[in-house]
Amino acid sequence: MKMQQVLQTFFEESRELLEQMESILLDVESEAISTEQMNALFRTMHTIKGSAGLFAFDEIVHFSHQVEDVLDQLRSGTLVLSDALTGLLLQCHDQVQSMLNARLEGGSANTELAELVLHQLEALVADQTLRSPPLYEVSSLPTQKEESLSETRWLLSLRLGPDMFRNGMDPVSLFDYLQTLGQIERIACISVNLPQGDQFDPETHYLRYELIFIGHIDQSKLEQAFEFAREGSRILICPLAEATMHQAEFFTGLSDEEVAAVHQIWNQFGVSEAALLPATPSNEPSQGKYIDSQFIKVDAGKLDLLINLMGELVIASAAANLIANRERQPVLIEATQTISTLVEQIRAGTLAMRMIQIGEIFQRFVRVVHDTAKVLGKPIQLQISGADTELDRAMVDKLGDPLMHLVRNALDHGIETTEIRLKKGKPAVGRLQLNAYHESGSMVIEVTDDGAGIDPEQIRAKALERGLIAPEAELSESELFKLLFKPGFTTSERITELSGRGVGLDAVQTNLEQLRGALEIDSTLGKGTTFRIHLPLTLAIIDGLLVKVSNAVFVVPLDAVIECMELAPNSEIATACTGLDLRGEMLPLLRLSRFFNLPTTTNKRQNVVVVRFGEHQAGLVVDQLLGEFQTVIKPLGNLFRHLKAISGSTILGNGSVALILDVLSLIEIATQQEADQYLSPSTRQSQNRVLIPPRL
Repeated sequence: MKMQQVLQTFFEESRELLEQMESILLDVESEAISTEQMNALFRTMHTIKGSAGLFAFDEIVHFSHQVEDVLDQLRSGTLVLSDALTGLLLQCHDQVQSMLNARLEGGSANTELAELVLHQLEALVADQTLRSPPLYEVSSLPTQKEESLSETRWLLSLRLGPDMFRNGMDPVSLFDYLQTLGQIERIACISVNLPQGDQFDPETHYLRYELIFIGHIDQSKLEQAFEFAREGSRILICPLAEATMHQAEFFTGLSDEEVAAVHQIWNQFGVSEAALLPATPSNEPSQGKYIDSQFIKVDAGKLDLLINLMGELVIASAAANLIANRERQPVLIEATQTISTLVEQIRAGTLAMRMIQIGEIFQRFVRVVHDTAKVLGKPIQLQISGADTELDRAMVDKLGDPLMHLVRNALDHGIETTEIRLKKGKPAVGRLQLNAYHESGSMVIEVTDDGAGIDPEQIRAKALERGLIAPEAELSESELFKLLFKPGFTTSERITELSGRGVGLDAVQTNLEQLRGALEIDSTLGKGTTFRIHLPLTLAIIDGLLVKVSNAVFVVPLDAVIECMELAPNSEIATACTGLDLRGEMLPLLRLSRFFNLPTTTNKRQNVVVVRFGEHQAGLVVDQLLGEFQTVIKPLGNLFRHLKAISGSTILGNGSVALILDVLSLIEIATQQEADQYLSPSTRQSQNRVLIPPRL
């Protein structure tokens, strides 16, 4: 492992620890903090301090050490975790994160700000008394006398890995850090069996160390001190008084010369020579003493490369199937079908590797809601459900901004102040809910508040004022809601630091279109609003239904297909109608040949592919159904970004290109065309001006 990789591991694990710290501190306001949480809170800063010390990040060590002292007093019950102290600890969290980011970028942190935060923390701790009841049960915590560990003499055997120097590590830094935890009483070095002459590599670490360490510390914390030096190493720790009981473990893997050297050192340490029995040397490699992990970290670039190669394999497999069927050789057909099955299984497994739980995104907003609610002076409770729902990792970063806009909009304009809520008979505490679930092969994310709701008449008045609609236009509630996505459109009478400038929902829609997603609004005046985001499960490889329209081939995402049916030839529906009676419900129809301006064919048979997105569905009229196809999504070039009815392209087995249909856009167009039949020309003109953007 190179030094850069070691540092990356440190930054990632520190980030995870800070997320845990933030989560615990935010939980304090909703429920009493438990003893286990308080101990975990202390361990987060303790571990960051120790790890930073190994890399000589002195400013992080100094800052985190001061915070660690406060957390130690909290877990012993001598301090009370008040609201003010919680707020300062969250600032300490932010400061450590800032220091880590500065180191990650190769710069230096603002030490003046760090000292200011520490000064505020010191002043608050000095001024605090135990008059206020704690937010956790002090009686459930052990007393300070019970919690403090007795001084123990530990025996440490450090067989550090040969690549330690190459990884940028120095044993001296480990010993310096140990001195901060206690005292190194004795240290001895084993240097037997060193290579001679040209066989000696100055970049290889050959030495072994035996130490006696004294401190008020347990074994687990001692083991944490060597967290970043364990690769290829063997770290053995036990109380000095119990050394003879663990000698077999200590001597495993040592040569006769090394065993003799350890005997001599242990005798100097005071371990009885009579009790020492040489262990049988073993040629088994040293594995180190730590818990095996069931997870490994993989670079995102390598994973993306694997996905791309998987896509090419899908295309090659489809080409092989096409050749086999064309040659009509049963043995070849059977072989290619077996390969296709295996490719499909590998594809599913590969895509699953790129899926992560959406709870990782939701958790970011716990702090956002906490801080924003404080600024607005509104007590707001955040509820998270469906956090274990999985989505493509490629969507995670792009979802952050849209969700941030929706959450801030709900906090600032959606949820009323406490005074207004009480007058309306609502609970004083507002509620914001983030929810995620799977529906019809897609991901649905909901941002729901129990606030004032959206007033359609207010939207209409603003739209008339700006000239977006004609006075005689008759728009439904859902159509009025769509006006909120117009750039610069806002119903807010005031501009705040959070929202009100009309740059929110249009940006949300733009970002979601890049993810082949859509946004719906469901609002009840006086009761609240739900913004519902629909997203595909993956952006890489999907199952599709191949359809033929005239001489062109298109792909319909299979997870959007409900059913397929045949249209009777020469019927009114097959020639002119824009709607179909489907089991008592009107289904809007869209003829793809007419929509894409393709030449008509003499094919007597036509088919309807019933597609659905969210709660809306429509029928796509096509000439032929060609069957299912594993579709590798290829993005369109910038020249074709404006094509709302097309979401991408794919390569077929014969090498030709097929366009992937944007189901949501086609449903909107079919629905609008079906509705236009019942509108007057003037009304249709005013509505088209607003609702139907240029398509192709």
